[in-house]
Amino acid sequence: MSDKRPDDRRPHGELVADVLAVLWEAGEPMTAQKVNAVLGTGLARTTMATILTRLYEKGTLRRIPSGRGFAYEPVEDAAGLVAGRMRRELESEPRRDLVLKRFVSALSENDEETLRRLLLEAEDGSG
Repeated sequence: MSDKRPDDRRPHGELVADVLAVLWEAGEPMTAQKVNAVLGTGLARTTMATILTRLYEKGTLRRIPSGRGFAYEPVEDAAGLVAGRMRRELESEPRRDLVLKRFVSALSENDEETLRRLLLEAEDGSG
């Protein structure tokens, strides 16, 4: 019997972030059992398999056959995952210009300069 109370459990989003961090660090596909071992959470293998399957179904992970199950690896690195979320949010908004304006106006000076540099590099690369 576990001495953990239900309110001692960490939030689902934190567990998913930890799972992704393990997979990014590994640099190779991992089974639910291996991910669970690295995390040391004591979760049931089936619980970890469910988390990995859901991430696969969302398109966050790809899976390959491994024994009688699957091994999983991230489709993108952490920056790519965040960029994808940002793009989906932008695409869901009919007033994209307003969203971009508000986004840019909230950037720090350093981030704004980085964005300017990246836009110039992208423009130079496409010409």
